[in-house]
Amino acid sequence: MVETQECFPFGFLLKYLFTLVGLLLFLLDIALDIWTVVSFYQDGAYVYMAVMIFLLLGSSVLLQVFSWLWYSDSKTETKVEKFADRHLLIKPFHFLQLGVHLRYAGVIETSTKDFLHRINNFRNDVQHSTKEDGNAKLKHDFLMLRLFEAFSENTPQLTLMMSIILQRGELELITGLKILTAAAAIAINVALYHRGMHVYGSKGRNMSLISTVIYFLWNLLLIIPRVTALALFCSVLPCYIVAHFLSLWMLLVLVAWSQKTDHMKSPGWEWLFRAAVGLIWYFSWFNVSKKGNIKVKMALYYTFMALDTVMLLGFWCWKVFEYAGCWSSLNPYMVIPTLVGLYVIGILVKIIYYRWFHPKMAEPSEGQFRQAATYDADSTDSRDLSLEDAAAAPAQPLTGVLKRSRTMAANFYF
Repeated sequence: MVETQECFPFGFLLKYLFTLVGLLLFLLDIALDIWTVVSFYQDGAYVYMAVMIFLLLGSSVLLQVFSWLWYSDSKTETKVEKFADRHLLIKPFHFLQLGVHLRYAGVIETSTKDFLHRINNFRNDVQHSTKEDGNAKLKHDFLMLRLFEAFSENTPQLTLMMSIILQRGELELITGLKILTAAAAIAINVALYHRGMHVYGSKGRNMSLISTVIYFLWNLLLIIPRVTALALFCSVLPCYIVAHFLSLWMLLVLVAWSQKTDHMKSPGWEWLFRAAVGLIWYFSWFNVSKKGNIKVKMALYYTFMALDTVMLLGFWCWKVFEYAGCWSSLNPYMVIPTLVGLYVIGILVKIIYYRWFHPKMAEPSEGQFRQAATYDADSTDSRDLSLEDAAAAPAQPLTGVLKRSRTMAANFYF
């Protein structure tokens, strides 16, 4: 009998390095946030400082509430979380706005442990155990929190910094760095969410890297025109951006309610989830329900958001022609067609993605979801517990993170 040696896990190495880069970017973003607030204070830009602090605190409180709610209906999985739970520190951590940091520490702990386990398996030619990625359940909630952060903090900050550049007519170091880090955070969080759905792919097979790249590309092409239009509108009519956001956000929350979402344990807290979905929808599409015709819903959404974006550009163009000055360097006849062109290209790339690159998944049983919750997305090992064995496990209603995982997968693999 010929023994086959396991190949070096380069895919898992890249995955681990990507996690570390995400951590470094996360810490860098915190440092730049503090620098930005101090810089606004020193420049006497108290309005910008107040808006920045509001975005930071609002996003942080939102994330801590979700994190605490999801901790309360799930078991702690990592040593750092168990230590915090044993010493009654989870509540204080969330009160001090450190709940997401605790989750990140857990992800780094288990990612490092899994990476070292893979290296040892390669060196010793030992097969993987069936309990290989114990932090998968933790990652599901973590991915959702990072996605919420991308559209409750990073994207609004990106809009704010772009509008400041347009108003001042110059690019400062801190605003340039914040734009780069905010854009990078959005890119990483969107890509991580896509890669996190590996676990539910057909027969657990790897999702191709090109699929993730194209998924990120169409998101980028559609987010850029939206954020740019909001920044242009805010630069000429800053007082009206709040009214625009609130009116459109409330409408989007009602749309989320009409989809009868079922992501949270309590019906009351479900409204908080719908509010977060409305915030994401203000910038980008995010499917939250399999009910109804998904293609029709996407078509309606992108048509409506295209009209709203054109309206914002129309108000900006009107103010430019009315008060030609510091904005005259931006030619509306160049800006508007460029943004519209990017939007159309984004739609076309999205159609290509769903036609040829979107992974497929057969309707799974609850047992398969239980197996998926401990499945390593980038694993090439085929000796894990079979789906048939998992499906044959005693049937119990899915709750907590398993329920949320099923909902995420069902909405992604529509």
